[in-house]
Amino acid sequence: MSEKILVVDDEKDLVDLISYNLEKEGFVVFRAYDGEEALQTVKTSNIDLMILDLMLPGIQGMEICKLIRKDPSHMTLPIIMLTAKGEEIDKILGLEMGADDYITKPFSVRELSARVRALLRRSDLQKEIDKKETFTFRGLHIDFASHVVTVNNEKVELSPTEFKLLRFLSQRPGRVYTRNQLLDHVWGDDAFVEPRTVDVHIKRLRSQIEKDLLKPQYILTVRGAGYKFADIG
Repeated sequence: MSEKILVVDDEKDLVDLISYNLEKEGFVVFRAYDGEEALQTVKTSNIDLMILDLMLPGIQGMEICKLIRKDPSHMTLPIIMLTAKGEEIDKILGLEMGADDYITKPFSVRELSARVRALLRRSDLQKEIDKKETFTFRGLHIDFASHVVTVNNEKVELSPTEFKLLRFLSQRPGRVYTRNQLLDHVWGDDAFVEPRTVDVHIKRLRSQIEKDLLKPQYILTVRGAGYKFADIG
């Protein structure tokens, strides 16, 4: 079955260009030119991925992303955010609102297509991981039920927070999370923790599972954005 892609931008020529190239690759493409139309399409068309412009008439791209992430039926919808802004803060804000990836205008259509395919593969992989009780990657083995972690068959002792952090990231490989997002998902709202505390726990976690702290292979730093588990697709 062909995946359904929603392209949202108020520049019709750009929407047509993106749509034409995605359709050539076999995707079914839906078009929207403002926020209201985009939200309605998401609700009614069983979309597999959305390409979303940051600057839109009416409801802005950031707000659309935020609204979708609050809806349980669409909270895992893969979103690539398009932005004419290349500043680091815009990328961080996009990730904070729940975008899975971002690409800055002007961009190569081939690069966008590659990002779409990679994100769809990651989405499929995530669905498979969610069904499993264990996770194995490059000698790292995690048993989610027993909370046992081994590296090359040697057991490592993690604190409860370190295990929660590893579990959360490993169940979402390739997905970048900012410090604030990790605080929300791992620490929750019941504790006041400084964002830099995340760095401390990442460092401790790496000291337990990584062979080379200068070249980690599991928990990676994405400069200017946050952290992610390595791509495994």
